[in-house]
Amino acid sequence: MSEKIPRTQPLRIGCASGFWGDSEAGAAQLVTSGRIDYLVFDYLAEITMSLLARARAKSPDAGYAPDFVKVIAQLAPQIQAQGIRVVSNAGGVNPQACAAALGARLQAMGLPMRIAVVAGDDLSGQAEALRAEGVREMFSGEPMPPSLLSMNAYLGAQPIAAALDAGAQIVITGRVVDSAVTLGPLVHEFGWSWTDWDKLATGSLAGHIIECGTQCTGGLFTDWERVPGWDDMGFPIAECDASGQSVVITKPPGTGGLLVPATVAEQIVYEIADPAHYLLPDVTCDFTQVVLSQDGEDRVRVTGARGTSAPDTYKVCATYNDGWRLLGTLMIGGHQAAPKARRVGQSILQRSERLMAERGWEPFTETSLEVLGAESTYGPHARQQDSREVVLKLAAKHPQREALELLAREIAPSATAMAQGITGFAAGRPAPSPVVRLFSFLVGQVRIQPHVWLDGAELHFVPVSVQGGAASTAAARHDSPGTVPAGGPTVRVPLLRIAHGRSGDKGDTSNIGVIARSPAAFVWLQQNLSAGSVKDYFAHVAEGEVRRYTLPGFHALNFVLEHALGGGGVASLRYDPQGKAFAQMLLDLELDVPQSVLESLP
Repeated sequence: MSEKIPRTQPLRIGCASGFWGDSEAGAAQLVTSGRIDYLVFDYLAEITMSLLARARAKSPDAGYAPDFVKVIAQLAPQIQAQGIRVVSNAGGVNPQACAAALGARLQAMGLPMRIAVVAGDDLSGQAEALRAEGVREMFSGEPMPPSLLSMNAYLGAQPIAAALDAGAQIVITGRVVDSAVTLGPLVHEFGWSWTDWDKLATGSLAGHIIECGTQCTGGLFTDWERVPGWDDMGFPIAECDASGQSVVITKPPGTGGLLVPATVAEQIVYEIADPAHYLLPDVTCDFTQVVLSQDGEDRVRVTGARGTSAPDTYKVCATYNDGWRLLGTLMIGGHQAAPKARRVGQSILQRSERLMAERGWEPFTETSLEVLGAESTYGPHARQQDSREVVLKLAAKHPQREALELLAREIAPSATAMAQGITGFAAGRPAPSPVVRLFSFLVGQVRIQPHVWLDGAELHFVPVSVQGGAASTAAARHDSPGTVPAGGPTVRVPLLRIAHGRSGDKGDTSNIGVIARSPAAFVWLQQNLSAGSVKDYFAHVAEGEVRRYTLPGFHALNFVLEHALGGGGVASLRYDPQGKAFAQMLLDLELDVPQSVLESLP
């Protein structure tokens, strides 16, 4: 076989899905009008893995994202005609079954394609050995639970590149880091070395930006009123060249959305912690000096990503059941709606616990009441207390499903026994659901062997060793305050006036990225928006440490709030278990800002 000649033309990679459940229109849009070379999908979140594991337990042919099979089958004639290659983590916990299902559909259509499978991330067979070794949760220090739903390591891009090198037209993986579905094609096409750290960092950043679909093309943008075409949002395309020095983020022409440095900046800070030490299986990235510039209409150029060698460990996320939860809602209208709602919620819980005690059951292990419309989620910063229309959310946890079924039955009787104006029963009685918790830890890369199959035959694949030396960037926080603007009169304004932001989650940790609207505003924020002030503002929810990092390249601060989500995901009883509204809350914080800073704003 002749040696592959590296590509010299720019490569266009379009991402059609940011999560399992994203719009199926994204893939068709990119294939039809995106002029793409690769179509990639990101389906997996930590909780998604547990849902897929339960599906596989019921049927050995389940455990993957069936949406992917449907979408690719529908677009197969165009994908094949245009020579587009596909990479997706749709395999979930059963990538072989996903490949088999897709292969059967394509064969029946008379359009067979070469399908590769990447596996080796499933560590459930090593659970007992790891438990015996005393593995502890990397954040809480707790021991491994006795029973797990899933246990998967975050693999990197090397096996994806190997599958493409072998001729795969479609690559289906299990758990890989989200950015790997983009980095793998870049390494394959351009022939990058697995020690070209800066190139790998740029490719990983490209993947991080587009992995959440339209979130980088104007979706969730703070300045939402500037974004046109929500009904037909453009899905993102990363345009990269062989130099690995930059990437341009764009979208199909004529689609909705907005691509300016600010929309891309918000996505870069989404769900990261220390931007100088962003750990991935293939490279350790430093995003602190990333610079964003307009490169034409709906084109943003991203430069300045730096990399060092990868860590010698893989992150592993296991999930386990921890009892049951129930969440129900009611609408309460009329005079003093908020206090009525609080009393209704308290009375329903008290009544249920009285009935539970009569049956010899223990009380609820945790309860939560939030009055939506009275700004309960804002805690002491709530301003709206006199609404005449609110939604009561009540939730509880208990080891027994039966206890929560009792609570579910006792919600509706409040309409005849408690306050006037109670309604909202049309959706029916809520049902208990399992509480799924995360258990995260690290394992040495040497104990995990990724596997690659192409057309059912296993390839000989030996990962390149890229470990060692990554810790050298751990202290590079780039947190110098800069020059403070000259004194003078101040104006009390919300943080929103001088910054925009985005918040996200990782388990029970939330991060809030704050991007200054001007260089002068950034300098002032470095002096005046500390980790301590953010912790004080979120004292009603943030139970752990708050840390601040800086990204001076595009004038951003990143705040990481530990133990701030009530357990996070479906382990949380909150209405916002992922902190999606945290950035919006923080942007309401009022500050005395110098007039000179306000005059610097665009």
